[in-house]
Amino acid sequence: MTTLAAPSLSAHFADTPTSDTLPAREVMGVWVHAPSLAAAARRIVSWARAGAARTVYATGAHGLVEAREDAALRRILNGADLNVPDGTPLVWTLRALGVRRAERVYGPDLMLEVCREAATSGISIALYGSTPATLARLKERLRRLAPGLEIACAIAPPFRSPTAAEDAAHVAELAASGAGIVFVGLGCPRQERWCHAHRGQVSAVLVGVGAAFDFHAGTVRQAPAPVQRAGLEWAFRLAIEPRRLWRRYARIVPQFMAAAAVEIARARA
Repeated sequence: MTTLAAPSLSAHFADTPTSDTLPAREVMGVWVHAPSLAAAARRIVSWARAGAARTVYATGAHGLVEAREDAALRRILNGADLNVPDGTPLVWTLRALGVRRAERVYGPDLMLEVCREAATSGISIALYGSTPATLARLKERLRRLAPGLEIACAIAPPFRSPTAAEDAAHVAELAASGAGIVFVGLGCPRQERWCHAHRGQVSAVLVGVGAAFDFHAGTVRQAPAPVQRAGLEWAFRLAIEPRRLWRRYARIVPQFMAAAAVEIARARA
């Protein structure tokens, strides 16, 4: 097992209040950290308390396959301050590669844990992504699940690429809100590209959490816990939204399984 061997990753941790080394491993060309859920949330809140501009991603098989085919996205993921395993199959791969205590840091769980930590620490959050209706439901639910949470700002950007003027207005609104943490729910890989492009423009921790907005708002059904533990969440989501997702999973699932098997075989050899 290696611990933050990639210079681009370790450099980000060197100047933080919680600079303890995290176990990490390279999978399909992307470095993935393996903190516990609680440790990841504490680190994010610690960065926010210090006013640090950071990027955090919850990456699963989808992100790794996309990054394998896209060098620019691979560089973005490898430049993250924290890149945690969002999917159960990735956790299994990390364990097989020697990170024996790896656990799933699921985007929706991470979002909720961070919100609760932020509420007790007096740190406000912002939401960027989805639709106005979903954001309204999400804000209501988060305030129930994390009592005392301050939601300083919520922006539903257009589904197309924002114009330069729209983007500047969004950045100004986020900066003016004073939020220490911005959750970004644009889907992979759009959210990772957005976080990378806007890091430093807003003095906040930018956290890409994928479908967490829809799950917490209740607009999309979440896979039952046993299905998630079995690594079959993709099959559940495919059954719910077959027309939208079949092409994605027809490409991602076999590619990830084949690539992970090759890496595990090489490591054991």
